[in-house]
Amino acid sequence: MAHFDFRVADLGAAVAEALALGATLVGHQPQERVRVLFDPAGHPFRLCHDPS
Repeated sequence: MAHFDFRVADLGAAVAEALALGATLVGHQPQERVRVLFDPAGHPFRLCHDPS
């Protein structure tokens, strides 16, 4: 299984949008600037803060 990394300018807003669309946040977050989530089907993906 593969996972996707998405670079986002506003990590908080991106997480909120993903949660509103049915994603769930993984309990353990290994990095301050990265959030690991599962899509509604259970596939993992990461939102990575990239202010550029």
